[in-house]
Amino acid sequence: MSISRRASVHEALPMIHGLSLMIFLAAATAPTPLYRLYQQDWHFTTPWLTGVFAIYAFTLVLALLLGARLSDHLGRRPVISSAIVLNMLAMGLFMQAHSVGWLLWARALQGAATGLATATLGAAMLDLNRQRGAVINSVAPMLGMSIGALGSTAMLVYVPAPLPRVYLVLAVSLLLALGLTWLTPETASRRAGAWLSLRPGLGVPVRIRRAFLAVAPVNIAVWMVGGFYLSLMPSLVVQIMHARSPWLGGGVVALLTLTGTVAILLALRQAALRVLLGGAAMLLAGTALIRHGVDQASAAGLLSGSLLAGLGFGSAFLGAVRSVLPHAEVHERGQVMGVFYLESYLAFSVPALALGFIVQWLGMLPAVHLYTDLIMALLALAMAWMLGCRRHLHLPAEG
Repeated sequence: MSISRRASVHEALPMIHGLSLMIFLAAATAPTPLYRLYQQDWHFTTPWLTGVFAIYAFTLVLALLLGARLSDHLGRRPVISSAIVLNMLAMGLFMQAHSVGWLLWARALQGAATGLATATLGAAMLDLNRQRGAVINSVAPMLGMSIGALGSTAMLVYVPAPLPRVYLVLAVSLLLALGLTWLTPETASRRAGAWLSLRPGLGVPVRIRRAFLAVAPVNIAVWMVGGFYLSLMPSLVVQIMHARSPWLGGGVVALLTLTGTVAILLALRQAALRVLLGGAAMLLAGTALIRHGVDQASAAGLLSGSLLAGLGFGSAFLGAVRSVLPHAEVHERGQVMGVFYLESYLAFSVPALALGFIVQWLGMLPAVHLYTDLIMALLALAMAWMLGCRRHLHLPAEG
């Protein structure tokens, strides 16, 4: 094989892991448009709905705590393969589900699989190409969430008996990812200490800890928005906006993540801090528009807010990734990816779970007001803090 062909093959290798990450995130968002069907069939309340959503994130966090460093000892491919098999088992549980209890078990297993996979896939991509890996780490989750939401909605509208068939398609996709994983080279040498690595305990290296803490408030706000969309947005569309078409509920979720992907691609050549601050500003404005759209029961307001929030979602996430992850050494990447996803998924799940109980207590509209107020306040304070302290935070200008 010629040198140029070997180089092109090597450049394409991170895309294989990126495809696997997309499939994992597509599987994670595919149930979102289907929750309304589950609620109609099984008559469970909003706290149960957000509980089904949140248990996925909680088991994902547990898997990150226990397994984020495992691939640094066993190698990337064995850990990725194990996660894929676990997620295929979760798809089997979804296909057999006939009560909310089955959904809880399926989402719990899926969360564990995704937690094991996300940190390892991210580390493997960075191993193969630091710059390209950081970009794919940002783009692949967004695309995967879009594909999951839109694909599930399309099957809900056009396919008879969509519930089992959605998960069958995902199981076949995961099987494809399993085969492709073993076409990639192993990038982490096996070393002793695998059992000790399972002890809960993650940390960020001291030299990048200040940057990690500086971007944390914005990243938390980003994933609070994501949790709101993926847990309650389809139900919100039905209850407040009285929209009966599944396309609006699934569409606003996909719009958020698709515009996030566009924002990432547009911001690749800009300084990390500029991208982070610009993304936070757009997310703040988009959240305000979403709240206005909900108040006015306006589909146009909700869609325009989702568009602007999506641009901020992608930009802010990219800025956070490029400020932290590429600066970790090879033996630290699994651990750093684990901490990054741990923070993200806690922000993704805990506020959304609390929101479900607040909806039950106050009603949907007051709960949305409280939640969006919190997001906007967090973003405003985070931007003010970073602007005031940027000379002392030592955020890397470029990823």
